Amino acid sequence: MSKSKSTDLKPGQRTPESGQYGIVGPRGGNTGAERTVVKNEPLPPTPKPGQTYRIVDRTKTEGK
Repeated sequence: MSKSKSTDLKPGQRTPESGQYGIVGPRGGNTGAERTVVKNEPLPPTPKPGQTYRIVDRTKTEGK
């Protein structure tokens, strides 16, 4: 099992941080689809069974 597999999130799980989440196929391949999700919101259903999400671009915020 690859390291990144452990960071995959299932549909319905709450996100640890805001950003773009890519949809990953059942065997770990990138599907090319992404969803924007806000921190602590549940991930939406995937188009096909067995797919998961992986963060690909974290939201950049400016703190003062």
